[in-house]
Amino acid sequence: MSNVTPMMQQYLKIKSEYQDCLLFFRLGDFYEMFYEDAKEASRVLEITLTKRDAKKENPIPMCGVPYHSADSYIDTLVNNGYKVAICEQMEDPKQTKGMVRREVVRIVTPGTVMEQGGVDDKQNNYILSFVMNQPEIALSYCDVSTGELKVTHFNDEATLLNEITTINPNEVVINDNISDNLKRQINMVTETITVRETLSSEIYSVNQTEHKLMYQATQLLLDYIHHTQKRDLSHIEDVVQYAAIDYMKMDFYAKRNLELTESIRLKSKKGTLLWLMDETKTPMGARRLKQWIDRPLISKEQIEARLDIVDEFSAHFIERDTLRTYLNQVYDIERLVGRVSYGNVNARDLIQLKHSISEIPNIKALLNSMNQNTLVQVNQLEPLDDLLDILEQSLVEEPPISVKDGGLFKVGFNTQLDEYLEA
Repeated sequence: MSNVTPMMQQYLKIKSEYQDCLLFFRLGDFYEMFYEDAKEASRVLEITLTKRDAKKENPIPMCGVPYHSADSYIDTLVNNGYKVAICEQMEDPKQTKGMVRREVVRIVTPGTVMEQGGVDDKQNNYILSFVMNQPEIALSYCDVSTGELKVTHFNDEATLLNEITTINPNEVVINDNISDNLKRQINMVTETITVRETLSSEIYSVNQTEHKLMYQATQLLLDYIHHTQKRDLSHIEDVVQYAAIDYMKMDFYAKRNLELTESIRLKSKKGTLLWLMDETKTPMGARRLKQWIDRPLISKEQIEARLDIVDEFSAHFIERDTLRTYLNQVYDIERLVGRVSYGNVNARDLIQLKHSISEIPNIKALLNSMNQNTLVQVNQLEPLDDLLDILEQSLVEEPPISVKDGGLFKVGFNTQLDEYLEA
């Protein structure tokens, strides 16, 4: 290491802690990659591979991408199954003497993507974990972008594989005691399997006394999510327990051959049952419809309750069309709230949130005019008047994309801010 520069020593130290990731190492206006990371990234991203210290005996392979356009490159890598560790400069180089302090501030993985362009609006982006204590198995899964968190348990590997096929996660987190044969079967559904031991003793949203194995599965999952995201994730909901036996059991081959949500030949939605039925107006509705098709009900009571709701809307066609008009103004509230909590919300996201919650009173009033015994969940719709007032009073209608560009707040909203802008 004596002939390695201090900056490269810093890089190698950080890289040693994130060996399963491609390390995006911030240098000025670029994220740089070195050694094998550079070779791999340049191939996948189709960017030029260069050399650092080219005149020396052992030049270092390197490549880089501009920081302001890094998201698209990160999306490409993650979509190809890679994990990307984002290492930022934690000090202003102009104000620092000597080596600038750098830290990994986030790890982007296939199952933890939060950015709007990195996830399909009409599909959940699930990350899943499970733990085994034969014959018992507990499974937990989460969509970090929406905050959905669920857990279940059962007693056989066939149910485990059926659940993984149904959930279709983009990443699976396991302990190191899972057999190679089971890993191969999981790889039929997802390529990204992360082996990790639970490091934290913190309890996340689960009562440990209820079911020890479900607690362990959820803790393993949330510990990994917090390890990779390194920031507030308060939008993740309290865990919801469900029973796999409440839904029709279909294995991987049955789901594939029925082409419920993905066609066999093109691996796309077109031509599937979901494609035929999807007349939803919001991303939230599209995701819920897919969940219902993936998990057919088997309880007569639940099926009839759902049919009663369908019958209610079928009988009230004017109200149904009016409701569709209202819903057409509603954006993806689940993921907007997730980005607000996560801290990567932009100005236009806030405008979309404002427009969405402004429709809640209209939707609730319309549903209240229909059969209350059928639409009992309408009472869960709460107008967010205080939040709506703040957003309407503070935000200009056509803000810049980035909050860093300024021009987000209306003149007169904050006197001190107005004074700074006039100075």
